[in-house]
Amino acid sequence: MKQWSLLSSLLGLLLIACVTTSSQEKLTLNRVRAAGLPVPREEIASSALAGGLNVLPGIGNMYLGAVSEEKVQWAFGFLNLLFWPLSIVWGVPEAAIDATTINEKYTAQYYMVGEGATQLDTAEQRKATPNPVPTIEEDR
Repeated sequence: MKQWSLLSSLLGLLLIACVTTSSQEKLTLNRVRAAGLPVPREEIASSALAGGLNVLPGIGNMYLGAVSEEKVQWAFGFLNLLFWPLSIVWGVPEAAIDATTINEKYTAQYYMVGEGATQLDTAEQRKATPNPVPTIEEDR
């Protein structure tokens, strides 16, 4: 009974350890989508590659840690290594979801400051400006 309790507690900790976006990043992503700009702007991490690599114990998380600033992925990779082969159950989808979230975080951060913020403002202004209705001039 204690083993199942410990195992379920560890599984719960691993499942809540996914990468998340902040509320400011979510608002920025909503603005980016509404302006018609691409999300993600650039693919930093491949979801398919991260999920596929996590069939091997923790390798997908280590890949995510290497290509992003999410250094906690190295710890998740080590934990997945400790619980392999059971970790495949949660590790594969977790890595794929984390890769998508990392790409969204990088997109939001790009459009929050600097050149990206200017691009977002310009795209929003273009969307807000109504297109003039073309008129047909009659020949006189």
